[in-house]
Amino acid sequence: MVDNKWFWVYNRGLNSQQTELIMSALQKYIDQKNRWNSIFKGKQYEIQTAEGRQEIANCLDSDLSPENLTCDGELSRSQVNVKYNSLTKAAKELKKLDPKVKFYEFA
Repeated sequence: MVDNKWFWVYNRGLNSQQTELIMSALQKYIDQKNRWNSIFKGKQYEIQTAEGRQEIANCLDSDLSPENLTCDGELSRSQVNVKYNSLTKAAKELKKLDPKVKFYEFA
């Protein structure tokens, strides 16, 4: 599997420092999902293909649903805001990378 950071640099024409600044929320989101899935031998997400980018969009949509966003009402308002801001930033970065991905919770 190709390192995502180098994929961004190659395809966007940016140096690695610029890439990390632009795509930091999306990269953190993918890394967090992949670390969690590695514990349970689950799927590793990637952004090299259109299908992979859509899978990430679907995960973001799921995480932005009201039940998941608030952890069924267990999170405080400030915790929900932090989580929402992080997820929407990752979604915006993904949409900027690939305008063809479809979102339902994030419009």
